Amino acid sequence: MTELYVSGKFSTPLDPRAVSTDWAQRGYSCDEFVDPPGRSWTDFVHDCNELVTVIEGRLRMRVGDTERIVEPGDEVLIPKGTLHSVRNIHHGDTRWLYGYD
Repeated sequence: MTELYVSGKFSTPLDPRAVSTDWAQRGYSCDEFVDPPGRSWTDFVHDCNELVTVIEGRLRMRVGDTERIVEPGDEVLIPKGTLHSVRNIHHGDTRWLYGYD
């Protein structure tokens, strides 16, 4: 079984190009998103798998029934069809990468 959360998957400070290269080799796109403090994205479901990693800041993520704090370098796999939510819990903007297969 594939782990949903991998702490420290990428070294920090995070190099977005290295993440993009890694994800491309695994068949994923890679785009950047910036959320201001307190922004929430609630109860999303996609018809494809999604990867997320934080560049700077902190996110609270719920994937299915599991909730984690995601920090720079951590990687999260959101399997297709899985209910998930994201909230920026950092005092400033959180920059993060996401990609779909």
